[in-house]
Amino acid sequence: MRSILVTGATGGIGAAVAHRFAEAGDRIAVHYVSNREGAEATLRGLPGRGHTLVSGDIGDADGARGIVDAALEELGTIDVLVCNAGIAPSAANRHVIGETSYSDWAAVFRQMFDVNLLGAANLAWAVATHLIERRAPGAIVNIGSRGAFRGEPEHPAYAASKAGLHALGQSLAVALAPHDISVTSVAPGFVATPRQLPKLTGAEGEALRAQSPFGRVGTPDEIAAAVFWLASPEAAWCSGTILDANGASHLRS
Repeated sequence: MRSILVTGATGGIGAAVAHRFAEAGDRIAVHYVSNREGAEATLRGLPGRGHTLVSGDIGDADGARGIVDAALEELGTIDVLVCNAGIAPSAANRHVIGETSYSDWAAVFRQMFDVNLLGAANLAWAVATHLIERRAPGAIVNIGSRGAFRGEPEHPAYAASKAGLHALGQSLAVALAPHDISVTSVAPGFVATPRQLPKLTGAEGEALRAQSPFGRVGTPDEIAAAVFWLASPEAAWCSGTILDANGASHLRS
């Protein structure tokens, strides 16, 4: 039985990841920022015992460390960190040069980087330090994005923050390997989460599904399966990997 901290586990990919680990008998710290109702729903749906809720603002350095401290207080240990929480592209944070004011441009970049990159870095420091002090093996899995590779012209801050997250993971993979801590990333394409349902059922749906030769988008359970494997001892030799999970909608070499 392992202890798993999953950030942003109120629904979608985060909830699916929490459920996948719980199915294997692991104990889960379900993290949320403000959506306690969603976190409680995730918690109620988890099989097994010993799960808990933790809250905190990942975009704040003290808040990120406090999340780890709270999870440790409840679970006693943390063996795996899944950095899923982040700010995703939306109509509200669209930022295109020539259409966006300088103040809005700067604000979106600051917010995206504070949460998507710096927050993950601070969480990784806290969890890795705990594992090193325990002299225990462990794993960190970051949820990146296909957008880091193909670009996001209407949301460049998002793409840049996820590219930074991938690079952070590879740097930490080298630094933490001597401590038997693996660090990997998953780069999903479009995933059918509840938040994305309006797009999938609206005018954009057909085009989104057509991005993949499978003629569909990904599911949270598919991303969760990838995360679960990367966090397993069997995948330790793959530390530093950025795993594309996009249904061949974007290929790179």
